[in-house]
Amino acid sequence: MPFTKRLSFRLTRSTVLLAMLLGILLNMFQVTLDYFHARKSMDEEIRALMDISYSPASQIAYNIDTRLAKELLDGLLRHPAIVDARIADPDGRILAASNRQSSDSRYRVLSDFLFGPNREYSENLRVPQLEEIPLGRLEVRIDTHHYGTAFISRATNTLISGFIKSLVLSIILLFIFYFILTKPLLRVIQSLREVEPKAPEKMRLPVPAKHDDDEIGQMVGIINQHLDTIDNSLDQVRLAESKMKHYSSKLEREVEDRTREISEKNEALQRGNRALIKTKEDAVHRARSRANFLASMSHEIRTPLNGVLGMLNLALEGELEGSQRNRLEIAYNAGQSLLSLLNDILDISKVEAGKLSLEAIEFSLRDVIEECATLLSQQARNRQIELVIDLDPALPEIYQGDPTRVRQIVNNLLGNGIKFTESGEVRIRARNQNGETRIDVIDTGIGMAEDTLRRIFSPFSQGKADTTRRYGGTGLGLTLCRQLVERMHGQISVESRENKGTHFTVILPMPVRAPARAADFTSPALKEFGVALDISHANPHRLPLERQLQAWNIPVLEPDAEAPSAYLCETTAWTRGALTDRRLPCPLILLGEPQQSIRSVSGSELRVVTLPLRRSQLEEVLNVATGGTAKVRDGGEEAISQPSEGLSILLVEDNRVNQIVASSMLRKLGYRVDLAENGERAISALNHSRYDIVLMDCQMPVLDGYEATERIRRNPAWRELPIIAVTANVMQGDKDDCLAVGMNDYITKPYNKHELQNIIERWAANGGTRSRDPE
Repeated sequence: MPFTKRLSFRLTRSTVLLAMLLGILLNMFQVTLDYFHARKSMDEEIRALMDISYSPASQIAYNIDTRLAKELLDGLLRHPAIVDARIADPDGRILAASNRQSSDSRYRVLSDFLFGPNREYSENLRVPQLEEIPLGRLEVRIDTHHYGTAFISRATNTLISGFIKSLVLSIILLFIFYFILTKPLLRVIQSLREVEPKAPEKMRLPVPAKHDDDEIGQMVGIINQHLDTIDNSLDQVRLAESKMKHYSSKLEREVEDRTREISEKNEALQRGNRALIKTKEDAVHRARSRANFLASMSHEIRTPLNGVLGMLNLALEGELEGSQRNRLEIAYNAGQSLLSLLNDILDISKVEAGKLSLEAIEFSLRDVIEECATLLSQQARNRQIELVIDLDPALPEIYQGDPTRVRQIVNNLLGNGIKFTESGEVRIRARNQNGETRIDVIDTGIGMAEDTLRRIFSPFSQGKADTTRRYGGTGLGLTLCRQLVERMHGQISVESRENKGTHFTVILPMPVRAPARAADFTSPALKEFGVALDISHANPHRLPLERQLQAWNIPVLEPDAEAPSAYLCETTAWTRGALTDRRLPCPLILLGEPQQSIRSVSGSELRVVTLPLRRSQLEEVLNVATGGTAKVRDGGEEAISQPSEGLSILLVEDNRVNQIVASSMLRKLGYRVDLAENGERAISALNHSRYDIVLMDCQMPVLDGYEATERIRRNPAWRELPIIAVTANVMQGDKDDCLAVGMNDYITKPYNKHELQNIIERWAANGGTRSRDPE
């Protein structure tokens, strides 16, 4: 073992380094004390000489004896540290002076650093008889080198002696550690090396002399115990080996049997995998066939349905007898129901196939809910139930999401509630909490049992066996709602009890883009004097109305309050004559019936807030009734301008019925229409005439709409011509295909007059450049 690796050397090194460090610190402390003592001794010694020379110097100054002064000063210079001495009179004149050169050595710089190069001492001279008369000064200058050299010599001796002591201690400790610790350990190590690896149990280590009871003796004892344990373990291993040899042949036979069985099962698994691969390929093929079938079915059903609904719509716009109009309206409503069923089936198929895309645009959730409720209000009114809009006044104004899919969810849930409610109310609530939007639809209808709740979201499922016969429907609406909510990463749940009603809850994580807006009332009287409510507390619309007024900081008053800014009461209070003989000091606003069904009071115009309650209408009615100005609101069908005069449209359609329906609608809207049966005739028509917009069917004989559009876009004169796809295909990817070939927009069949007018006027207003005259 190398000397530096031995434990004795490492222990000695650590001990000596620690002792040396401690010795150096102690020596430095001693040197520091000696330094301060040397400085003090130097000052005391010179002061003592000054004190001895004080009396003779005073007598010399008194007698002005220069000879004696010279002898005194020469005597002072005999001290090895004093290099200059002088006696001066009170005016600073020198009576006598004596000096000599300062000594020099190689330690001069260090001495000057520690004690300074020299020091000066002075003492005022007086005689006892004339204490008040100054006789002069005794001045002495010393060279500190004498004291510095002595101090440096003592410090050097102290440090060298300390180092020698540490070195001697190191050597002594090294020998002590070697004989007490290292040598016995080396003997134990040598004994361990002599252990036979193949038979360690036969060897036992001897305990070094005089180490029976210390750590080395205990270590040897533990090693011997482990050797005993190894001996026992080897006996057990030999016994286990004999048993293993006994079982080895048996295991070999079992392994051969299992290997043969695994080979047989592996072959069976491979056959199964081949069958699964073939089944998967068949499933993929069937899925593609199903998608193609849905696309084909969509086109084949929508094309004749477009003709049926279009012709019925045209017929209803003419002059008809009452019975004829009733039959046609029934047929038109039946066609709309068939179209709604077809849309639900296609939407469910697209969701299941993962082909339903969601938009991410900004929209108003409040407007979507109010529009849905307003469209379904007549249906609820016919069933004599209340449709209540109960939205949180703090509901954010703008969300980001897919308004079309949200509208589908709300329409289905509200329509479902109205369908299965025979009395009472259907209430829709919405609020934003914890970054999520919660929509609740609550009805007082027939409810559902526990077993029905488990399958309510399954396709073609309804509550009971006779539900379809009593209420109609296919059971697809709630299935579509669940699939749309899940695609939006939301949740939908339902709580219900038989004959107690149903409560649907939808939670959607839609980002908020704008918070709730405050009302802009131009009349300050509303917030100053408040609104009196003559509405029964049992009225389901009262609570949402109160909350909205309070959110606007408008005081809600009792009917007998004095001088309110407006008096708002139920239409039933007016129709039963409760207010006929009462003169109101403020404008009267009725809540309930449409405005045109109520007669005026004393020839003045009544203001009515129709139900279900809509915030924008309530705000406008209150503002106008209290002297404010009405606001012009955009949106909806009211935003459609009058058809552009002289707008020329090329309709490319191969189906004769669709040609009649579409051209009739367009001509009634005031447009000039030309027909083309396929893409080739459309290109020929563009070469001979100019058009503002082209309505292009996609599936046509000879030349379909996709290829026709590509050819049109190759002509620089037609690159800015608006081309709108009109097709019965509604599967995912159809719109992308149309836009990819160069079409500008997309509209689906059956034709809807307002939708058709909207899209035409939008592209006409966007500056769709007319095609140039053919050259």
